Amino acid sequence: MTSILKTKAILVSVLLLGIASPVYSQPKPGKLENITPPAVTREFRGAWIATVANIDFPSKPGLTTEEQKAELVSLLDKAAEINLNAVVLQIRPISDALYNSPYEPWSEFLSGEMGKPPQPFYDPLEFAVTEAHKRGLELHAWFNPYRAHHPETISPISSNHISKTRPDFVKQYGKYLWLDPGEKQVQDYSLKVILDVVRRYDIDGVHIDDYFYPYPQRDEQNKIIDFPDEISWNKYLNTGGKLNRADWRRENINTFVRRMYSDVKKQKPWVKVGVSPFGVWQPGYPERITNIDRGATFNAYEQIYADSRKWLQEGWLDYLAPQLYWKIEQTAQSYPVLLNWWLSQNTKSRSIFPGIYTSRISNEKSKGWDASEIAYQIRTTRGFTKTSGNIHFSMKALMENRDGIADTLKNEIYAQPALIPATPWLNNIKPNKPELKIIQDKKLGQIRLYWQPKGKQQIQSWVVQIKKGDEWTTKILPGSNNSYFVNDMQVENIAVSGVSRYGIGGKTAVVGVEEE
Repeated sequence: MTSILKTKAILVSVLLLGIASPVYSQPKPGKLENITPPAVTREFRGAWIATVANIDFPSKPGLTTEEQKAELVSLLDKAAEINLNAVVLQIRPISDALYNSPYEPWSEFLSGEMGKPPQPFYDPLEFAVTEAHKRGLELHAWFNPYRAHHPETISPISSNHISKTRPDFVKQYGKYLWLDPGEKQVQDYSLKVILDVVRRYDIDGVHIDDYFYPYPQRDEQNKIIDFPDEISWNKYLNTGGKLNRADWRRENINTFVRRMYSDVKKQKPWVKVGVSPFGVWQPGYPERITNIDRGATFNAYEQIYADSRKWLQEGWLDYLAPQLYWKIEQTAQSYPVLLNWWLSQNTKSRSIFPGIYTSRISNEKSKGWDASEIAYQIRTTRGFTKTSGNIHFSMKALMENRDGIADTLKNEIYAQPALIPATPWLNNIKPNKPELKIIQDKKLGQIRLYWQPKGKQQIQSWVVQIKKGDEWTTKILPGSNNSYFVNDMQVENIAVSGVSRYGIGGKTAVVGVEEE
């Protein structure tokens, strides 16, 4: 109601002032109904903003509140500038919080001291969500469900950390502390943390990465350390469990992923759930694929107990972002071969947005990749499916414009805006046609466009399309906008349509521009 009154007030003020005798127009039936603007590109263009060990944000612990806010704004400005449409912000790296959590301590990656809030106080997640949405960016909250402590930390563990309040939940594993996935109370706890964020913040997605059971660590004799879950394993056996230990561990992760998806949807069905697993389900799938970087025998299915193909095929996620962190030409782990395999496993037609290793780019050619490799990978993704996309690891490489990658994305690869692919399996209702009005100010050479949504569907973004001659140009605006000014009196038609929080494009309102 407030926005409607505001728009009417603007219209009345302009008309009363008599600025340049504006011409007031409304959509007309007839030939305008036959005008159909082109379909808008659909592509997920995301980037991870990692906070663990201060990879992307904040640049170092202990910055002032204003310095932290400035860094977040800079990250989001860059994302918008190069036509990204989503960021994935890590808010729970080690059972801590980069937001005002009732359950977990403030992260030391913010202040330099676990448990110490920002001074002066602010909530980084609340701030990031607001600023992202201002720029038309989705913000997905990235959680690590099980990691409880990281060797990069420097401050003492605070008294309200889970390792202190419930030491029975936490296991020492090599240099890490790890929540035991075999304990149902651990699942309940991590889900409580996630659902609290879903409830209290206007996030667009919940995101987890590839850390389930920990990646293998070795002891002083260079032998792989088994995860110390004897207590939870014996509890399972004593209740009549029949699975072997490896299958039981996988089922613990399966249960968490299934519950997370179901519980998020019960609370806010439009919030997307994304998982970014290790890029190879198992060595040999497909046949030419072997194991890689983490050791000659690494197998995510067998060693971190991640049955990521099952999650995709069961539909326990809205998008999968397998980390395909290898070059196109790398035969043993070929990017297109792996991507094609994942697409072939997508029996529920969920979205697949491969993670790409943009941070491998270096200004020194001998020490890393060229920007052209990442550009080629994005084009390769587009070649497989029209409704796809990629997620860049990470924003740091884009901020540094390594080998000109940010320029390449802005001016070539992402030159035209794109909508995030829809999730019709969640909701397929189209938003209604908006109420559309224009004011033409011929003296200033400006067309002022105003609109209001109709119906109950919440609008995530607005698509404004402008026709001049035989060409259309497209602008994608945040859902909070209800006006747009065009500084060109030669345009012929303007079309506006809403996009729901499920990504469903609405019915289009078209207005013709009156001639003199």
